[in-house]
Amino acid sequence: MEKQRYRLRNWSEYNKALVKRGSLTVWFDEDSLTKWHVAQASGKKGRPFFYSQVAIECALTLRTLFRLPLRATQGLVASLIELLDLAIICPDYTTLCRRQSTLQLKVSSSSLNKENQHILIDSSGIKIYGEGEWKVKMHGKTKRRTWRKLHIAIDANTQEIIIAKTTLANVHDSQVLPDLISPIDSCLKISADGAYDTHACYEAALKKQAKPNFPPRMNASLNKPTDEAWRLRNHVIMQVRYKGLKSWKKETKYHRRSLAETAFSRLKKLFGHHANNKKFTHQSTELLLRCKLLNRMSQLGMPESVKIPGI
Repeated sequence: MEKQRYRLRNWSEYNKALVKRGSLTVWFDEDSLTKWHVAQASGKKGRPFFYSQVAIECALTLRTLFRLPLRATQGLVASLIELLDLAIICPDYTTLCRRQSTLQLKVSSSSLNKENQHILIDSSGIKIYGEGEWKVKMHGKTKRRTWRKLHIAIDANTQEIIIAKTTLANVHDSQVLPDLISPIDSCLKISADGAYDTHACYEAALKKQAKPNFPPRMNASLNKPTDEAWRLRNHVIMQVRYKGLKSWKKETKYHRRSLAETAFSRLKKLFGHHANNKKFTHQSTELLLRCKLLNRMSQLGMPESVKIPGI
């Protein structure tokens, strides 16, 4: 049987959206200018902040977008303020470095808590230390190779990242899923790979009134159905044994989960495979900013693919 083929039906609009991603048009709205400096003390001990969260996030967003060092980020923001003749002061690079560890960020998405959502979950590694793939292939790896894990939940319809979380590399995927989906009120289905085939993940999905869609692992065995989570997992294992894994994936539309892998591919192509910061808190802020920027680019336009009939 020949493989199903697809074509884009909105190539013209999508092509324009790809061009807009590189636009250098920058503006500061009135609300941001008003909130740039902290207007009043926080009531806590110590000297109050001079720059607000808006100012720090704006500067760090530009740094993430253009992949700049902190000093170059200060120069970029200062030049934009000067060119636009704005009555605000640019934060220096030491302030940006210090404040990014306490910056409170959420992935801004218009898809959070929509009705009949299909949530896709996956994780991928972001390199901190280590050689490039060429050196590893030619001369082998060294001991100093460090990674961070970025876990994301995306909406299958809009392909926007709804929630993102950064962990150490030794944290298992299944441990993160309950916290990852906690901001979601309810959804229709949650799809993820076999790493999430655990009782805790099934239970977390059921609490969100969602249908868990996790393929059983190779050594998966039946358990005593003491609750609904075990019962559903046993049902999936029996379905796979009876129909086969390939047929089960087709019936449950499990292959939609590959859109999460596509999101990681876009994220790494745009912003690279490495994190620029060395501290974990700074890395978490940087990766969240990458997710926010990717969502903003996705909102400009996404491809709409349709099946080619007769194939």
